[in-house]
Amino acid sequence: MQSNPLSETAPASTSIPQPSSTPSASLCTSLLHVDSHLNHLFADVAPPLHVSSTFQYSSDPSKLIPAKDTSLTFDPSTDHIYSRLTAPNGTRLEALLTSLIGGPSLAYGSGLAALFGAYTLLNPRKVAITDGYHGSHGILDIFKRLTHLELLPLSRADELGHGDVIHVETPLNPYGEARNVAHHASIAEKTGAVLLVDATLAPPPLQDPFAQGAHIVMHSGTKYIGGHTDLLLGVLATRNKEWFTQLALDRMYTGGVAGSMECWLAVRSLRTMEVRVTRQSESASALVDWLEKARSGDGPNKDVVGKVLAKVRHASLQEEAKDEDGWLRQQMKGWGALFAFNLKKDELAKRLPSKLKLFMHATSLGGVESLIEWRAMSDEKADPTMLRVSVGLERWEDLRDDLLKGFEALVEEERL
Repeated sequence: MQSNPLSETAPASTSIPQPSSTPSASLCTSLLHVDSHLNHLFADVAPPLHVSSTFQYSSDPSKLIPAKDTSLTFDPSTDHIYSRLTAPNGTRLEALLTSLIGGPSLAYGSGLAALFGAYTLLNPRKVAITDGYHGSHGILDIFKRLTHLELLPLSRADELGHGDVIHVETPLNPYGEARNVAHHASIAEKTGAVLLVDATLAPPPLQDPFAQGAHIVMHSGTKYIGGHTDLLLGVLATRNKEWFTQLALDRMYTGGVAGSMECWLAVRSLRTMEVRVTRQSESASALVDWLEKARSGDGPNKDVVGKVLAKVRHASLQEEAKDEDGWLRQQMKGWGALFAFNLKKDELAKRLPSKLKLFMHATSLGGVESLIEWRAMSDEKADPTMLRVSVGLERWEDLRDDLLKGFEALVEEERL
């Protein structure tokens, strides 16, 4: 990997500790126990919430080290100073995230705060990006205004140079379709560009972007990491030590750190993450299979579904998914819990959410409850016939029946 020029300006007087990224056991076991080394001060089985914003210095004068001392180091499990740098709940969360993602990780106040941190670090001249979450494009618009950043489509990534960024979101919001990380990693290697992967829609155990050649992995932790629709969180992970140090320092000065309450909630959520994400992905794939077969006239309920459903999009339906040895099956160990479909008329898409009982009509994704969104409500560029679906932990057959009743109601209204 190429060196980052910004890392050369990191203050030599500060050393940011990096948690180990090597899990001691399976993912599910690691997420329950990898932070056990932080329990030595407390007897709580469930980690406590620490609300203090500042922490006392040692009462022993011999242990007081002035900030100007170039040998300054600290143990983040005990030596907290101020919560904009480290705090107990954030340190615990980052230990878990490091094990989960496979690289030293930092928590931010939101996914977009994390992405802003990544681009502040890299400060590229050009970024190759296509489609995806509109919030990410909003962050890049800020940098266009501040630095005259140039944006290129991913198809022109081979025109990038050293220090530029290839921004790959996979699976892609709002469609749930995957992009080839290894392919873009090879382009990054040839051009000297940095490969940044937004892996929000397929967290572990569904994919491992570092294994495919990513340099930085980003997650909106609000989604599957949080998993309960009750927190805002962002995550950056990198195996580059200089970048990690600079990211931590930048976060301290820009104030993008995640709050203690959010970190505490996220730790709770990570304990069950593998179970949740695996179940959600399996249920979504079953729903997609049912919808696509009915749409194409090759399955049950085709007489109803076929009258209103125009198109279904999901990683499991990509042409590459048919190749058992192809990149898509090598990259993903599950197809993801988000997909999209288009109805045959704008008005049908607008009305469908009101016909459903189990799907809540709301934006966002990744929670234990299933959501459906007429995407035009939050994305001005969205096709008005499209609905985005985030599958939760309900039994998939119950969700299927709810959708079927909704389609039946639309068909009946069209007859009147």
